[in-house]
Amino acid sequence: MSDDAANGSAASDEIIRLNEVYKIFGPQPRGRPFELARSGVPKNEVQRLSGHVVGLSNVSFSINRGEIFVVMGLSGSGKSTAIRTVNKLHDITYGEVLVDGVDVQKLDGTDLQAFRREKMGMVFQHFALFPHRNVLDNVGYGLKVQKVDRSNRNEAAMRALSLVGLAAFAEHRPAQLSGGMQQRVGLARALASDPDILLMDEAFSALDPLIRRQMQDELMEIQDKVHKTILFITHDLNEALRIGDRVCIMKDGAVVQIGTPEEILTEPATGYVAEFVQDVDQGRVIKVVEVMSEPRPIPSDMSLSDALTLLDDIAGRFCCDASGRPVALLTAADGLRARSMGSNDLAKALRSDFDQCNPDATLNELYASAGRGLSIAVVDDDDGKLIGNLDPRLIMEEMGRVEQLIEGFEREVFM
Repeated sequence: MSDDAANGSAASDEIIRLNEVYKIFGPQPRGRPFELARSGVPKNEVQRLSGHVVGLSNVSFSINRGEIFVVMGLSGSGKSTAIRTVNKLHDITYGEVLVDGVDVQKLDGTDLQAFRREKMGMVFQHFALFPHRNVLDNVGYGLKVQKVDRSNRNEAAMRALSLVGLAAFAEHRPAQLSGGMQQRVGLARALASDPDILLMDEAFSALDPLIRRQMQDELMEIQDKVHKTILFITHDLNEALRIGDRVCIMKDGAVVQIGTPEEILTEPATGYVAEFVQDVDQGRVIKVVEVMSEPRPIPSDMSLSDALTLLDDIAGRFCCDASGRPVALLTAADGLRARSMGSNDLAKALRSDFDQCNPDATLNELYASAGRGLSIAVVDDDDGKLIGNLDPRLIMEEMGRVEQLIEGFEREVFM
């Protein structure tokens, strides 16, 4: 992957950047432990040789304004350490952490506190609500610290509660709410001060699976409204692939791969990533646009014989109206049936009972349609024009390609 691909788009879109960041835990991190880590010595060896723990090793990535960037990894991977360098809960051993152009690691005292308050909201794993305060006061607490008057902070808190669907619970105490509702209060508190950035460290991992999925849905719905920059930490690949615009996978303090969910799933960079994705339902992540072929519609005035020659080996091609919208489908079986009855009229072989989808649909939404064995028309959401042809065979080929790629990594590991 190129540096541009790994670090996002143009620098003007960046709001967070980590450059060659090292974080080593121990009494003398900048001496021999750092030199060992910098020379490529593995994390466990650095600890054995120096007694220091490598939290981050040469970590570089950038986050674009308005995206959900998910850092995913197992315990000890460095994911939580990475998020804590962004608000300087951790000092770094070496490197640079820029937040909206400011080197946050150089801030201290009141400057650091002010920067955190103005730029960032934090959502914790275990809610961190004040049990003796009602929901409204919990949500407005950060504004109270900023000395915002009660009327204005209550107004802001109510706006945030409305975003998370809890305005009716403003006077309740946290103990009166479910775990999922308490986490939504935590999210509302982070949103109340209208920060540019939300830092979410394992924010949903303490929730039951069903509630967790609902919170993921709500987060994505809220993001559609507020367009914050969200740095989200998780150990769950399914969660990462579901909510992330891009995903960064970490291992032993280092970045292994950065990419879109589709890239992570269909182009794993290493055997380590392939191990993670092998149990993921590919159809929940891969979008139609990644698989569809050029539509190449059949002109409605063409003879049936000529039209059949255009089918090649695909399940069917579409005929469109004058506006480019699909109106009929020709399959080889229907065409040959009409020919066997002595007709060369294309219209007599066309069928209208085909399915349509948009290019952002995921493959698992189309399994039932694909089971019919007919091509699926991929149409533009705005004008309904045909923009792609989804052959059911392409779905199976893509699934098989990813499985073969993963199996290839597994063979390399055991050879």
